[in-house]
Amino acid sequence: MSAGIDLDDVCCDFGSFRAVDHVNVAIQPGEFFSFLGPSGCGKTTILRMISGFTEPSSGVVRIGGKDMRGQRPNQRPTALIFQNLALFPLMSVADNIAFGLEVRGIDKAKRRARADELLRLVDLPGAGDKMVSQLSGGQKQRVAIARALAVEPAVMLLDEPLSALDLKLRQHMRAELRAIQKRTGVTFIYITHDQGEALAMSDRVGVMSHGRLQQVANPRDIYDNPANGFVASFVGENNILAGSVGAVGQGFASYDTPLGSFRARMAPNTGGAVKLYVRPEHMRFTAEAQAENSVPVTVTDVAFEGNFISVHALSENGTNLVAELRNDGLGNTPAPGAKLHISFDAARAAILPDETAAEA
Repeated sequence: MSAGIDLDDVCCDFGSFRAVDHVNVAIQPGEFFSFLGPSGCGKTTILRMISGFTEPSSGVVRIGGKDMRGQRPNQRPTALIFQNLALFPLMSVADNIAFGLEVRGIDKAKRRARADELLRLVDLPGAGDKMVSQLSGGQKQRVAIARALAVEPAVMLLDEPLSALDLKLRQHMRAELRAIQKRTGVTFIYITHDQGEALAMSDRVGVMSHGRLQQVANPRDIYDNPANGFVASFVGENNILAGSVGAVGQGFASYDTPLGSFRARMAPNTGGAVKLYVRPEHMRFTAEAQAENSVPVTVTDVAFEGNFISVHALSENGTNLVAELRNDGLGNTPAPGAKLHISFDAARAAILPDETAAEA
């Protein structure tokens, strides 16, 4: 069983500080939804309001269509996995998983059967009699998930559960979490500041800044079509150019900068301060100037980063531009000191509301 969550114009204040500011979002039953943003943006406060540990100052939280006002955490169909996992070190793995069932008065044989069933679900068959101290970090994560699933929640709430793991294990656990969510069909709400986690696992992502939801969309739209400069900058890298908008037409605009005039996609309903955003992987080097969006540069640094190569270049007016090239073994990486042109397609660049305006 899974349930949807509706946040209707939810705010949360701590004294004079507003941690969550008029958030509206509808999370579908069985969806893997991530709140993504920097520390202090309000994402954990949202999780606490859904779980019942914090009450909204205004607005309504609904789970499965039911208003949660006045409902204590133990009365809600949710299970929360903390960052530190909070496993009981003096209990066996099976007893950890079955703890919630014991509290509910389920007999010992049924508790053990359910624990063994969940251990198979999280790919830890036969680990029930081990102690928590005998487990690796990734195995502890799986036990925490199994314990949360034991009480059959309609909604699973995860507060940065992978942050303490090393890179390889985090990447492995991303796939494990997504697979478990698909197998169970439970609604997952995931809190993270790691864009890779959010993009890799989620059906949809809500990007937050200063208590506000800046954009809610599927991972590809978040990356390829950011709503504003904050989203573009927080999710991935960008070359950012300040300037002013010129002629506008058919979804594109000219954009005048100290580097020259460029053409790029114009975000809809854009008003006020804007900047031009181009991702490094959309930059390319050529020996000759291109007909559009081309700048003469000198390559200053080449950084090998494994699957890609980061190439820094300096324009004639001192602007630093970065291109990411695939490490495809073709030997087409420019050397430091090379004088080239760097260019980009208009369809791969976006004129967006300034990120500072988005954070205000």
